[in-house]
Amino acid sequence: MRFPALFTAFFSRLGHKLINKLRSWTKPITTGPTIGTVIDSTRSRQELILENALLRQQLLVLNRQVKRPKLRVRDRAVLVWLASRVATWKTAVLIVKPETVLRWHRELFRRVWRHKSKSPRTGGRPRLAREQVALIRRIAKENLTWGAERIRGELLKLGLPVAKSTIQNYLKGRRAAGPGSQTWRTFLRNHASAVWACDFLQTHDVWFRDMFVFVIIELASRRVVHVAVTRHPNDSWVAQQLREATPFGAGPRFLIRDNDAKYGAQFDRVAIGTGIKLLRTPIGAPRANSYCERFLGSIRPECLDYVFIFSERQLLHQLTAYIAYFNQARPHQGIAQRLPAGPVPLHNLPSDGAIVGVPILNGLHHDYQRRAA
Repeated sequence: MRFPALFTAFFSRLGHKLINKLRSWTKPITTGPTIGTVIDSTRSRQELILENALLRQQLLVLNRQVKRPKLRVRDRAVLVWLASRVATWKTAVLIVKPETVLRWHRELFRRVWRHKSKSPRTGGRPRLAREQVALIRRIAKENLTWGAERIRGELLKLGLPVAKSTIQNYLKGRRAAGPGSQTWRTFLRNHASAVWACDFLQTHDVWFRDMFVFVIIELASRRVVHVAVTRHPNDSWVAQQLREATPFGAGPRFLIRDNDAKYGAQFDRVAIGTGIKLLRTPIGAPRANSYCERFLGSIRPECLDYVFIFSERQLLHQLTAYIAYFNQARPHQGIAQRLPAGPVPLHNLPSDGAIVGVPILNGLHHDYQRRAA
């Protein structure tokens, strides 16, 4: 009785193996694109279209459930190559976006050119040493008016023959000024001690009525020269503020202002009579008056945002207290943490004594000082 059972079990296992083998022979080969393509070439067009529809439907189902498939570098390369051979590849790609395939294509190009750039050079012009490249960029940074030919002459004087085109290559995109020109930043840095800037700041009182703050600032020290407040600024009022800021003709050589209609003929006459040359900023370029704009940007978060404004006199009193603190006690980052009213001699500061904080604007800010022992 035992032998028939073993005989039956043997043939049953053999039958299962034969069935699985037949299924594997009749199942479409999907393990690799190369073998599958060779076998598909022997099949009919109608069968391929139906199988393509079946596979597409399965991909649509998987795309709804699988969040992000993991693809290897080989898979990406195959997809990129196939997409380059199919005209309607954007509609055929389902598991990734067409933009992703394009990004893979760019990455493959970068890898190819990175590999080529690492290969030993067989010809062409020899590269400059790092020290020479650093010297070229240093000379260009320190002399903004020098062109490539002028820098080339300076290098020849130092015994470093470099072609003009090579210098232009290393300076490409590193400075905006060409030969014989000067940037606005360079002009301000060279003439900061003789340049003032003025501008208006619009604010509102507790009843939402407009009020205007007029400020004049010295660029070199960032010192606020003059401040005034009004509800109705006009040409005559602004001209009077310039007179008060320049008593006895003591004024700067240049004054930067924007194209606001508040600056009229009277303001220009006062400036000319004082010997001031007005510099108008371009329209729509607030960075041309960046120093004054930066100070006006400090007034709001450091003063006006914490004050209820009732009248012109009260606002002027608050601004006067803040500007006294700004000029005499507030270190400024733009001038290496010095005080706008004048640098503090660090070597003369007392090293002992209690440190006290003097409240400014009712405790909104504090001026920390050391008492003498």
